[in-house]
Amino acid sequence: MSHYQIVIVGGGTAGITVAARLRNADPSLGIAIIEPSEKHYYQPLWTLVGGGMFKPEESGRNEIDLIPYGVDWVKDHVTSFAPNENTVVTRGGATITYDYLVVAPGIQVNWGQVKGLKDAVGKDGVCSNYSIDTVASTWKFIRNLKQGVALFTQPAGAVKCGGAPQKICYLAEDYFRRHGVRNDIDVIFTLAGPRLFAVDRYREILEKVAQRKGVEPRFRHNLVEIRSASREAIYRHMDTDEEIVIRYDMIHVTPPMSAPDFVSSSELASEDGWVDVDKYTLQHTRFANVFGIGDASSLPTSKTGAAIRKQAPVLVSNLRSLMKQEPLSARYDGYTSCPVVTGYDSLVLAEFDYSGQPAETFPFDQAKERFSMLMLKKFGLPALYWHGMLRGRA
Repeated sequence: MSHYQIVIVGGGTAGITVAARLRNADPSLGIAIIEPSEKHYYQPLWTLVGGGMFKPEESGRNEIDLIPYGVDWVKDHVTSFAPNENTVVTRGGATITYDYLVVAPGIQVNWGQVKGLKDAVGKDGVCSNYSIDTVASTWKFIRNLKQGVALFTQPAGAVKCGGAPQKICYLAEDYFRRHGVRNDIDVIFTLAGPRLFAVDRYREILEKVAQRKGVEPRFRHNLVEIRSASREAIYRHMDTDEEIVIRYDMIHVTPPMSAPDFVSSSELASEDGWVDVDKYTLQHTRFANVFGIGDASSLPTSKTGAAIRKQAPVLVSNLRSLMKQEPLSARYDGYTSCPVVTGYDSLVLAEFDYSGQPAETFPFDQAKERFSMLMLKKFGLPALYWHGMLRGRA
């Protein structure tokens, strides 16, 4: 049995950032990260990989190179929590105890919840940006399509970056247009929700983008099955439960997502399965020495790396206050950001808080398509991520 002052479950964006900030604040802390993966990916780049702007391997680094100095890496899967005993158990059979726990395992992609998808993805016109194993197929099918129906989906429930499913749709449409085949392709964007974007300020511009590009939105459509042999996508209408069939020549699927099973089945979970934390302090609502952050948390905001960048300093401040038996005074306001790519030369940088109010970084109207913001996404944000955020500096 091993014991640490602080155990961090998950070595993704949230786990590494929190570990780095804790070590920067106090190098004497005894910290372990439990993470099974050898590779760490900057997933916001996968939209641009799917659009042919980067190669898949350019999005990854070795996990070992990102673990902060002085932090132990337990290369294993967590299988269960025992928060009353301050214990986690791993698949390898290790029992690890802690004084404080940070739960940051990220989000689980549920390929199996769409019938036929798991076997079809990556082949016969079915692609998805949501795995390093399938993202290259997106670019392959976009550039090979010359006519027919290009279909893009967004499921019910939370996904990584709520605006991301639209991005690849707009990039594909732009590619078709630039290569002279746009008039021979119908571009359809289906989504389970009732509107293109949750925040009105950005929804209005994105509706204009879709209209200008001739992208046909179909609301309240939830994908339930892929019939790859006949190239048919099967939907259930969210209001009428009617079955709807759309034939496709290529389909980009955003699969359903949830908290990981070992979180949703644990005592740490909310009714919806996420890590149940206070939305301002990030402290667990029932176990005071437990904190949650990032995609697996119950925080009612979009699940993005940009949100984690603002959550991490709050969590670290409050965790250190708790260790010193001081009040938890840092508060997270729900800030998140979604850089919505609208073409190969344009992007709308949406930034907002819990109330849906804009929380914009730049001194100009960000509810406009801008080339400069696309350059920020291509080059500025990756540099900020690898060299600032994961080092606990930004």
